[in-house]
Amino acid sequence: MSFAAPLVLIAFALVPLLVWWYVAEQRRRERGAEAFASAQLRDSVAPERPYWRRHAPLVVMLLALALLIVAAARPRRSVAVPVTDGAVMLVNDISSSMQSTDVKPSRLGAAIEADRAFLAHLPSSVRAGLLTFNQQPAVRQSPTTNRAAVRNALTGLKADGHTAIGDAINLATRVLTGLRGPGGKRIPGAIVLLSDGTSDVGSDPRAAARNARKSHIPIYTVALGTPNGTITVKHGRRNNTVPVPLSGTQLGQIASDAGGKAFTVANAGKLATIYASLATQIGHKHVKHEITASLAGGGLLLLLAGSSLSLLWFGRLL
Repeated sequence: MSFAAPLVLIAFALVPLLVWWYVAEQRRRERGAEAFASAQLRDSVAPERPYWRRHAPLVVMLLALALLIVAAARPRRSVAVPVTDGAVMLVNDISSSMQSTDVKPSRLGAAIEADRAFLAHLPSSVRAGLLTFNQQPAVRQSPTTNRAAVRNALTGLKADGHTAIGDAINLATRVLTGLRGPGGKRIPGAIVLLSDGTSDVGSDPRAAARNARKSHIPIYTVALGTPNGTITVKHGRRNNTVPVPLSGTQLGQIASDAGGKAFTVANAGKLATIYASLATQIGHKHVKHEITASLAGGGLLLLLAGSSLSLLWFGRLL
């Protein structure tokens, strides 16, 4: 919670002053009562004493005062609302290591299912696109609100070749910065990048990430796989088993350089959950919502309740 007028909270100093005044007033009344009857005779003179009721109205009124002071400071809380216009580029690694079946049904298969989960949870007003890369990036579907078009672009993907993460980031950044909304204004964009390793060809991925950040495009990276991943590579007439362990260090650096977040996933179920969460996170923005009226109304109700109790029980306000 934040406040539009935080200096008003200085008024909380009034609360202990009021408590001090109340205690002093009670002592004055006690001294006045002693003038008419000694402490030994007080129970017989006034057998029905108010006990806790004497102080209840003040406690309610102090709570009311605290609420009114907070309300006067114009408190605001952050509320998540759907993005009305934005774009996300799903950037998927389809290099040969994505054939590995250490993540079922395969790293690439799990990535495709996660993309579908992402699309299902992304607000309909946000555009989504698909870019794949091995040694060369390719835009499979430009950002669009047509979810069926993006899902269709996910079919038929095959894993092969090397890994050019930097080139993929640069292309995705160019696509997103070229998008325009009503009035020709550029719309906000983000990249969700999934890979299982380190870039081995093309441009520097960290430099590409820093350029994306300059364009206000955060990159959320997902490192998919396990240390035990392998693929089968045909060499002449022989099939060789080649280890392809997960390497997520560079992906974490990319996310940090671009102002995003990094995730490491070793199974398809968790991957789909993360993608669904990312869709909700990216598809919403936080706005400040002022709650002054609610607090002021509560404070006034408490003030009325405290005054009513005092009048009902004692025939006075305090």
